[in-house]
Amino acid sequence: MQLNSSIPEPKILIYGYGNPGRQDDGLGVLLADMVEEWKQNEGFYFIETDSNYQLNIEDAADIAGKDIVIFADASQEEIDDIDFTVVKPSPEVNFSMHAVSASFVLNLCKDIYNKIPQAYLLHIKGYEWEMKEGLTKKAQENLSKAFQFIKDKIAEFSKI
Repeated sequence: MQLNSSIPEPKILIYGYGNPGRQDDGLGVLLADMVEEWKQNEGFYFIETDSNYQLNIEDAADIAGKDIVIFADASQEEIDDIDFTVVKPSPEVNFSMHAVSASFVLNLCKDIYNKIPQAYLLHIKGYEWEMKEGLTKKAQENLSKAFQFIKDKIAEFSKI
């Protein structure tokens, strides 16, 4: 959907990651699912969603064709309900096993594809990380806040 057909909508990717089988660790994935349903209902086909357990080096190819990328992940850090930060490319390899950071993926995108989309990380405060499905009550509230925040950001970026 576009309000002004002479101005193309930016290509936006919402990429949620985490493990829904570890309680609040699934916040990013669940947010991507919510955005997918919302964008389908609204007809916002300039928005794409993706999710995975973790970021991988192959994700550089997926973000190369986007104008704006918002990574979403659960946070154990001392933040309020949600926190939104800019992601800058960094060659620093901070990974464990096969996971890499959003800044490393962005750096790969720059190095391989010579592209740097605007990138952000939406941290969603989580509380419990046990091996079971289902969010805690407070994490569910934070997910709702994150979803509203994402809708507002998309409106800001795209002028919908």
